[in-house]
Amino acid sequence: VQLVMLLLLAASVLSWFIIFGKMGVFKRANREADDFEARFWSGSDLAQLYRGATDRDESVSGLEAIFEAGFREFTRLRQQQKSIDIRTQLEGAQRAMRATLAREVDQLEHNLEMLANVGSTAPYVGLVGTVFGIMVSFHGLANNKQATIATVAPGISEALIATAMGLFAAIPAVWAYNRYATRAERMAVRY
Repeated sequence: VQLVMLLLLAASVLSWFIIFGKMGVFKRANREADDFEARFWSGSDLAQLYRGATDRDESVSGLEAIFEAGFREFTRLRQQQKSIDIRTQLEGAQRAMRATLAREVDQLEHNLEMLANVGSTAPYVGLVGTVFGIMVSFHGLANNKQATIATVAPGISEALIATAMGLFAAIPAVWAYNRYATRAERMAVRY
């Protein structure tokens, strides 16, 4: 039972680590998207916007990365082969943007499966601890000639704590998974 409780504690700590990490990821993604949209819709030259994205030292992400990939591919196709029609150039840019979009959404969804796994399995792991705890208590009763509640109470209370720990690990993980999966979906639509 104590091994099960230790496992549940580790799963809970890992879930909270992911929850707080994702909070920062989504705040940063929203802020960067707002900043880029403001620059994009300001009416400035797209080539200048592209140069601003490529001149920075740090790597771009989110909407800016999608724009940068599409504009880079469009420019490359345009300079490489002037005989290519505009439709082919646009299709190349769209392909590059779709590939970057998939990468950006994947980064937003990173570790969400861990929250889903903890949320769906932790209650059952807690129940396994409960079953083991009750079995051990009843086996202890079999060896005693006089059965009292004081004999089985410690084992049963430890077993019930395992159930509570399973719920303590699962509930925040499920809530966070639902919240962040929805936010990732909304960001994907925005992108």
